[in-house]
Amino acid sequence: MTLTSFGPANRIKRSAETHPLTWRLRDDGEAVWLDEYQAKNGYAAARKAFAEMAQDDIVQTVKDSGLKGRGGAGFPTGVKWGLMPKDESINIRYLLCNADEMEPNTWKDRMLMEQLPHLLIEGMLISARALKTYRGYIFLRGEYTTAAKHLNRAVEEAKAAGLLGKNILGSGFDFELFVHTGAGRYICGEETALINSLEGRRANPRSKPPFPAAVGVWGKPTCVNNVETLCNVPAIIADGVDWYKSLAREGSEDMGTKLMGFSGKVKNPGLWELPFGVTGRELFEDYAGGMRDGYKLKAWQPGGAGTGFLLPEHLDAQMYAGGIAKVGTRMGTGLAMAVDDSVNMVSLLRNMEQFFARESCGFCTPCRDGLPWSVKLLMAIENGQGQPGDIETLLGLVGFLGPGKTFCAHAPGAVEPLGSAIKYFRPEFEAGIAPVSAAVPPLARPIVVGA
Repeated sequence: MTLTSFGPANRIKRSAETHPLTWRLRDDGEAVWLDEYQAKNGYAAARKAFAEMAQDDIVQTVKDSGLKGRGGAGFPTGVKWGLMPKDESINIRYLLCNADEMEPNTWKDRMLMEQLPHLLIEGMLISARALKTYRGYIFLRGEYTTAAKHLNRAVEEAKAAGLLGKNILGSGFDFELFVHTGAGRYICGEETALINSLEGRRANPRSKPPFPAAVGVWGKPTCVNNVETLCNVPAIIADGVDWYKSLAREGSEDMGTKLMGFSGKVKNPGLWELPFGVTGRELFEDYAGGMRDGYKLKAWQPGGAGTGFLLPEHLDAQMYAGGIAKVGTRMGTGLAMAVDDSVNMVSLLRNMEQFFARESCGFCTPCRDGLPWSVKLLMAIENGQGQPGDIETLLGLVGFLGPGKTFCAHAPGAVEPLGSAIKYFRPEFEAGIAPVSAAVPPLARPIVVGA
């Protein structure tokens, strides 16, 4: 898979004015270390934030920019920062970077950490200054060994340059930063499960409230932000709110740029920094190059395995949260997957639901029992042994595991693609239902009340 922010056939020139996240990338794909990063105006935003801006002004600037979380939830970053306590007597606070990128079909944070580790560190440094946090952790997916190596080297470079540690830039502000590799659980992408794992506990989501801003790591106020979110902060501080807002396309309610991509049997799978508001068709045709010869686009997911399927006619939707919501699903991580016409949707969904069932923390009954149930039904349908009523049972599970029905958002994300696949490709599911004469007696089948 290509990790690149180049445009179609590398024809689009990246610049600081249009590509705040990726303009510093090297053409050879190697990491940008401290000397080169500073030669490309690195840490200038941090110096500005420390020398010219009050801490509350940094928070307000990020809030005014309209920056939203880039991990999939899309919560306004400045609003989240504003939830941290104002009480100056609380002198122990934490900043956590959620780098547990385990969403299938998603690899945007990996590129940033491997190739621009100092951009993340600068974003965390400015954020720590704004939030008055004295210690930060990058909670990293354990399989990202190259990212871990590069981040640890960048942290040591920043320490040696006086950009981390004690009395940073002569300001009297102290900030320590550590890279923590996780044990490999999808559920750690949920911020409170991440906190539990960091503390050495089982990675179960916590009951909210209290929210991490009040009671987080080791009971102290904590802010958790995604890698890409934090990497946006330096450009906002350096170049201002109006410029940042101007990057998005007309009609987009989300500001700035977004790392977007396409995987699957497309001609040019990859990753690109694009303005919010580009259409799915631009992303698919102009950047991903359309389908490979001999394949047709059957369906696509706009932002990871936990988003609903869309059809080719939905490609004209604008790629921002509200634009994708208009066609019935979520923007998610912004990295799309193309499903070609050789793929059986039942088999694809069985594979997805197996993943989500395995990654459930098991804390709440609907998720713990409902997802394996969906896998069993899908396996039967896939093998032509489905029974009358199985599709209705699956739809019942989609409802029972939907938003607000489970302890966290894991199950709702898991069943969203299932519901959309049945909606658009029901005949493929019906083809796996055995003839009535071969049906198992009703009492031997599980019953979902209200299905």
